Amino acid sequence: MTDVWLYTLASVAVVSLISLIGVATLGIAQVRMQRILFYLISFSAGALLGDVFIHILPEIMGGEAALTSGVYVLAGIMLFFVLERGLLWHHSHRSHKEEVHTMVYLTIIGDALHNFLDGVAIAAAFLVSIPIGVATATAVIFHEIPQEIGQFAILVHGGWSKTKALLYNFFSALTAIVGALLVLIFSQSFIEAPTILLGLGAASFIYVAMSDLIPELQKESDTGRSVLQLFSMLAGIAVMALLLLLE
Repeated sequence: MTDVWLYTLASVAVVSLISLIGVATLGIAQVRMQRILFYLISFSAGALLGDVFIHILPEIMGGEAALTSGVYVLAGIMLFFVLERGLLWHHSHRSHKEEVHTMVYLTIIGDALHNFLDGVAIAAAFLVSIPIGVATATAVIFHEIPQEIGQFAILVHGGWSKTKALLYNFFSALTAIVGALLVLIFSQSFIEAPTILLGLGAASFIYVAMSDLIPELQKESDTGRSVLQLFSMLAGIAVMALLLLLE
């Protein structure tokens, strides 16, 4: 159990520190940054889906538990749909003057929830096995890099200073540690907790990849860039497949 705590806390600490990556983009031209994000988003979509279908689902859907595990994943996807719609509904009912201000705070709130769930998923994965935890943490880290760069840009565009944007970004990232600690502390009192939470983590990864990342990638109309996009996604999946060697 000590190893689980050590691996989990080290992983969520790295995830939290990635929130500071925005400072590294300050000297990069906007056009070049968009090209970099193009490949990072493609890669992270592949990594998230690869982790779900190569590691998480095979782990939690064995034997008689398959139906129950499927229900957990499906319920999680519906939950994230409701949560996202709720945030968008509140956003759409704000006045035009408050639009930028609202966007900034909704971004922070949404990211804090997202990071909390990442922490939950990482801790639940390590409770199942160290290799599953490593794969899940790796997928989260790959996804967080473009996520945090994009969020930093949104906060600065919304009117915050670069220092304030980095600071709040970091604070919202710390919720990953909170989520992980809650899972580690209370998992012993509920024997099915790892399976349920891992199903929730799988649902989160599927939802983010299919509703946020892939629709963004589908906006690309250039054939050559679309091919590179596909290869970037396949590279993300391949990395997850290679992590099977740890199991």
